[in-house]
Amino acid sequence: MSRWTKIWSLFLVTLMTSSVAMWAQEAAAGGEAAPVVRKTGGMYNMIFGQGVGDMLAWFAMIFTSMAVVALIVDGILTLKREKLMPPELIEGVRAALANGDLGAATHICETNPSPLSRILLTGFSNIQEGYEVIQESITHSAEYETEKMLQRINYLNICGQLGPMEGLVGTVLGMIHAFSALGSSSGAQKSAMLAAAIGTAMHATVVGLIIAIPALLSYVILKNYATRLIMEMQHTVLDLIKVLRTAEVDEQA
Repeated sequence: MSRWTKIWSLFLVTLMTSSVAMWAQEAAAGGEAAPVVRKTGGMYNMIFGQGVGDMLAWFAMIFTSMAVVALIVDGILTLKREKLMPPELIEGVRAALANGDLGAATHICETNPSPLSRILLTGFSNIQEGYEVIQESITHSAEYETEKMLQRINYLNICGQLGPMEGLVGTVLGMIHAFSALGSSSGAQKSAMLAAAIGTAMHATVVGLIIAIPALLSYVILKNYATRLIMEMQHTVLDLIKVLRTAEVDEQA
């Protein structure tokens, strides 16, 4: 949570600082209606020299790109087999259940917090209800843990769809500036303004696609990997709790 708070704070501070600077420049100009020549030199002028609307569109694309990088790193760090299914947890629970020591198995799960341990603890809490109730509770817990993992990955899909739309906003604004240049200037000034506007429009389209391609590609890769880990985790849980069925049969016998 603190990581996202820092990103939002950085974005808002930068946006407010840039807006104040631009408004101060406009106020210092004395409200003159003379056309402004839009420069083509560098990304800075492309972002800050085209107007507040263009600046907001570019900052939206910058923020989305930062979110994509953060989500990819978060997905890589989160979707680790050792983190989701610690080997010491699996071996400890298997040995405890084989010895019929449910208390030890519960203690091992509590001292090794992970999605797998939370699923197992849900099943152990229903041990008195019978094996079918255990299976049902484990199924619901596994679905909940699965939804939590996939929910974070789904944000990459959202960013992948936002990128081209934000780029399209920048493209439309650039074309608006281009048509404005055609009607409000002439000669060399018209050529400079037209080149700057078209350059801004094309750059916005490219940046939007650059955001979308890695976001959607990473989404597919991480989602498929998460699905494979989830299936492996469910198989591990069923393999661990099968001892409880035998215990129930022996008790009834």
